[in-house]
Amino acid sequence: MAMKKNRKKFSETLKWLYPNLGVKRYFLLAVFGIFLMALGLAVLSHGDILSYLETHFREAIYFLTGRTKLFVIILGILTFFGGIVVICFGFKKMLTSVINVLLPGNEDKVVDVIYARRQLKRGPKIVVIGGGTGLSTLLRGLKAYTSNLTAIVTVGDDGGSSGRLRRELGVLPPGDVRNCLVALAEKEDVMEDLFSYRFKSGTFEGHSLGNLFLAGLAERFGDFQKGIEQVGKVFALKGEVFPSTLSQVTLEAYFEDGRSINGETAIRTTPGKIKYLKISPADCEPLPGSLQAVEEADLVVLGPGSLYTSIIPNILVKGLRDKIVEAQAPCIYVCNIMTEPGETEGFTVADHLRAIIEHGGQDLVDAVLAAKEEIPRPVLERYLAEGAEKVRNDRMMVEKLGVSYFESTFYTGGEVVRHNPEILAKELLRLLFRLKPVPERIALVDSYLLNRKLKEL
Repeated sequence: MAMKKNRKKFSETLKWLYPNLGVKRYFLLAVFGIFLMALGLAVLSHGDILSYLETHFREAIYFLTGRTKLFVIILGILTFFGGIVVICFGFKKMLTSVINVLLPGNEDKVVDVIYARRQLKRGPKIVVIGGGTGLSTLLRGLKAYTSNLTAIVTVGDDGGSSGRLRRELGVLPPGDVRNCLVALAEKEDVMEDLFSYRFKSGTFEGHSLGNLFLAGLAERFGDFQKGIEQVGKVFALKGEVFPSTLSQVTLEAYFEDGRSINGETAIRTTPGKIKYLKISPADCEPLPGSLQAVEEADLVVLGPGSLYTSIIPNILVKGLRDKIVEAQAPCIYVCNIMTEPGETEGFTVADHLRAIIEHGGQDLVDAVLAAKEEIPRPVLERYLAEGAEKVRNDRMMVEKLGVSYFESTFYTGGEVVRHNPEILAKELLRLLFRLKPVPERIALVDSYLLNRKLKEL
């Protein structure tokens, strides 16, 4: 068996000798540079310790040039440093040839690409849980600091393109998963144009290309998660994406006035205060990969996102909530900036947290990160006309629930009030240091990206 493995390794090594790889020539050039360096040192060196070749090479230089010893020294120095230049050029061209195939478009940034990739791999392991635009927004910010990202995405969507594919093909709703894949892409703008394109007519009218692509992969490989993994292999993703469960989940909301509503879309559009939420089937289970990611995480983040349709459904999945509690990583809930009509009308930060505790238990969340925003009056009036308002901060009530309270400013302008991805990511990393100031976090400080972007911890 060992001999067979060795033969296989030798066979793989020989593949580097295949023609037209654009690697061998530059490798040989680099070797020639090393030879030049050695000759330069030979010219500069003196004494009997030199080899026969070195001695005669130096004598040949004297004979051919008839020049002084100073000239030979200068020639040796030039040869030595010329060798260094040739080595650097050879290895750079060799790496560029490889990068040109693996990461087209980054040929002129070989060192930057390699260094950034290595630094991102040294970043913290962060698991984000939720759905909707909030989850993809957070991933866009975090991927500048680490590639050790895992997104666990709700699969209760039953509206739009996702809902149609769910009903017609029996696949899990791909919309929120698609958004997360786009957010984690190396070249996000290219993948955004590709995956977010929507057909305007015909059979596929209203469907996004990304949704159809994921549905096709799920059917081809017989498993929705395997289809997601194929996307990760094709595109350079800075993390992994898991659906919260592979079961076809239906949300069931029970209101304080006794009504009950089934389905995410109906819950969003039904006025009234939700008393509690259930998912059906109640015994659906999470994927092993997502549980392992939570177990190994440095930080677990809930939200931002719709409280009852994006966040709570995930913690109702059997086993996922318990794994979050068991994990050593702190769990931070990122509260929305604005309330949502039909879900959280009139809610304070503590009301959001209380709903999570009622569904997930007292020991689930360690800290809350809220927004202290001054929303421009025209923007605020537009939200008020739609039945939404700014979530009121109530630090004392949050702390009475046994959870640490932190706040910062995240809104940076615009008609839509959302968390700025860069600011949100930075605040979460600061909280990671504040909540887990233990020796094993020192590696994070050593990371170039954290040192570059975090001015104060």
